Amino acid sequence: MSGWNLTGTSAAPWEHPGAAPGSGAAAEDDPNILSVTQAVKLAGATLDELPPITVLGEVSGFRGPYGARGHCYFQIKDESSSLECIIWGGVYKASPYELKNGLKMRFTGKFEVYARTGKMSFTISRFEPVGEGLLRQQVAALAEKLRREGLMDEARKRPIPAFCTRVAVVTSLSGAVIDDVKRTLRRRNPLVELICVGSRVQGEGAEAELIEALGRAAAIEPAPDCILLVRGGGSFEDLMTFNDEALARAVAASPVPVVTGIGHEPDTSICDMVSDRRCSTPTAAAESVAPAATELAELLRTREHRLATAMASVTGEAASELARASERATRAIETRLSRETLALRVLAERPCLRRPDETVLRRASELEQSADRLEAAMARGQERLRSSLERLLVRFPAGESLLATPRADLARASERLVRAGRGVCDARSSELARQAASLDALSPLKVLARGYAIAYDGEGVATSAGSFAPGDALRVRFADGEVSGTVSAVAPAAASTGA
Repeated sequence: MSGWNLTGTSAAPWEHPGAAPGSGAAAEDDPNILSVTQAVKLAGATLDELPPITVLGEVSGFRGPYGARGHCYFQIKDESSSLECIIWGGVYKASPYELKNGLKMRFTGKFEVYARTGKMSFTISRFEPVGEGLLRQQVAALAEKLRREGLMDEARKRPIPAFCTRVAVVTSLSGAVIDDVKRTLRRRNPLVELICVGSRVQGEGAEAELIEALGRAAAIEPAPDCILLVRGGGSFEDLMTFNDEALARAVAASPVPVVTGIGHEPDTSICDMVSDRRCSTPTAAAESVAPAATELAELLRTREHRLATAMASVTGEAASELARASERATRAIETRLSRETLALRVLAERPCLRRPDETVLRRASELEQSADRLEAAMARGQERLRSSLERLLVRFPAGESLLATPRADLARASERLVRAGRGVCDARSSELARQAASLDALSPLKVLARGYAIAYDGEGVATSAGSFAPGDALRVRFADGEVSGTVSAVAPAAASTGA
């Protein structure tokens, strides 16, 4: 292989005079004839001698990263040619940029030949965007950095008050943006107080001025409800001020919530990503912090209607519940009164209350009957004893003298028995008489005998003048009878006063 000189004047293998095209006469041991492997190695060695080169082209057919290694395969092209390219996974992962179809990039690398297929490819060791693509890649890399730090997390962002009363706006005071913000706030809600803090929004040093203006706006006393950071539309390069890392961190660190309205609808800057609320335009940002007065009035009417409906529903349910509770309480009281009335009537029907002396009379009768039975039994016993003695005397005449002493003892025992029986009966009679006197003294009839009376209404004994009304039937019981009539007037007793 070292005998080949591609730059010299020696003939190439296909130019050898003994190898006519298509003749098949080349000998296998001819040193000027190469195998496929030798040819591929020759091409690879030749390409290895080339230094690394930098190629400018557009990415096309991008595929990858593949598998765990993350290799990427694609082509780069211009108006008339394309070139197969490979980026090994380690190189791609170490780069801060991402590739996708259509990007115009600068690629630095070397040509290599894949031995198995003989295909040539451009193996890239470094790549970077150019022009606007470079700026966009830088912005994307910064955005990813801040995202990983958590500055774009929704949980970190603070809520904006629904009704802002003081709003600070940071923007250029010489453009049309500040006039649009003033006009929008004045139209939607003239009660919102607007505080303008001027600053350049593009050009060299604009980032530092905006950071200083944000600090002045946050230091206003009393503090504003939010800060509007706004500017009009422009090119991507014009909006690069709001892609500055220091400004983005100042927006995220502001003690007052920040609302951004930068550029137009498709424009999104890093300040938009880290702000507490992002709006598509400055006008939209002003509208978001100042609800229209008509909208507020409509909202209040809607809330009033909802509140009235809710209160009506609550009071209706409470009234229904109160009615049910009142009905349950009425039934419970009526049931309790009926039960107590029945119990009172049962008690009133007891004989001891209807005729207090009935028990005493019954006991007196029982005592008299017991005394009669006792006397009758004693008489019958004496009679039987006398008959027995007489029969004994008839049969034994001489026993008269023998029976004299027992007879005398029997007579004395009989007398003692009679006295003891009378003592028992007298004691019981005295106790019975004392109890009868006590009951008689407590008897309602005794009270009636002293001149009092009992009044009855339609339900029973009346204990209060309030139980009657003019025209009610009245029944009055005295000791010797009853009187019925009709109430003509009710006069409550006058309240007594102490001395």
